Amino acid sequence: MAERQGPLKGFRVVELAGLGPGPYCGMLLSDLGAEVVQVDRPGGVTGGYGLNPSRDVLNRGRRSLTLDLRDPEARDQLLALIAHADGFIEGNRPGVAERLGIGPDKCLRRNPRLVYGRVTGWGQSGPLALAAGHDINYIAVGGALGLCGRPGVPVIPQNFVGDMAAGGLLLAFGMVSALLEAGRSGQGQVVDAAMIDGVASLLSAMLTMHASGCLHEETAPFFGDGSAHFYGVYRTSDGKYLSVGAIEPAFYAAFLRDAELSDSAFDAQWDTTLWPELKEKVARRIAQRTSTEWVSAFSRDACVAPVLSLTELEHHPQHVARANFFREAGVLQASPVPKFSRTPGAVASPPNSRPVDIAALIGQWACRV
Repeated sequence: MAERQGPLKGFRVVELAGLGPGPYCGMLLSDLGAEVVQVDRPGGVTGGYGLNPSRDVLNRGRRSLTLDLRDPEARDQLLALIAHADGFIEGNRPGVAERLGIGPDKCLRRNPRLVYGRVTGWGQSGPLALAAGHDINYIAVGGALGLCGRPGVPVIPQNFVGDMAAGGLLLAFGMVSALLEAGRSGQGQVVDAAMIDGVASLLSAMLTMHASGCLHEETAPFFGDGSAHFYGVYRTSDGKYLSVGAIEPAFYAAFLRDAELSDSAFDAQWDTTLWPELKEKVARRIAQRTSTEWVSAFSRDACVAPVLSLTELEHHPQHVARANFFREAGVLQASPVPKFSRTPGAVASPPNSRPVDIAALIGQWACRV
């Protein structure tokens, strides 16, 4: 592991341990230099999910401690630590932090400069605020799930869209923005990052296409949902898959040339009535060679790339060139992102690092100038 470094070095954040978006936000901030201390509950938040703490990549890069926040003394210790922090992350249902005595009002009274980050599925307000839910529910109501897959057959995009992008990444962006503002105003604030809100924002390009008449949802095929022969995934002869995204005329021409598809029917690229027939022809052609053979056959302008498995990622030359992955104790991990020319990020410690003594930590943070 490396020394803590990055553009956020010097910022101190307290994170309540959780699942998905909260830890991802904490990881992102830590990767870019912030000193993040994770506060877990006795027994651990992830204890019932079968996760190995020493291999939980989302929890890398920070020190940890355990507090039972139902104990008034433990709560007071946490508030004492928050008094010297720049940011705080919590991902409980609305009202839980308040009942524990660590809600935004109490924390901001102790530390008026504090950026109090909250990440939930439905947000802190609205008729669904207190409803239970998971990633799939938030992207369903947010509008993303209905757009994934072909019309009538929604495809679940794992938890990338809701938990990670619309949740953790949105909270990290919101917290950094609020930290910048606090540096100017001297005042903290609450960052309410709701996954349903984040999903709505991620729909901006789709809303543009819908308003422009390019996307009709259930009424007509749309190239981006895989209906088009030039934008989809095809199985190769060795059971692997290729992604094809040859949209623009020059790229489409390169794809047809390299795939040796000379049928004149392909000239009508945007005739949606021909898409099913053309898609079958492309599928039959791609099925005649292995993934490796096709990758060698296609030029760089054909917009074709292999669909990689988790075990293949670290060996791909583009990932190797950009040092996008590394291994620590045999665990494959993604490197800190984005890349900075002068203040690159780094992973300061592995997951499940040795617990820190909270009294000593409060003393250290209190001495900050």
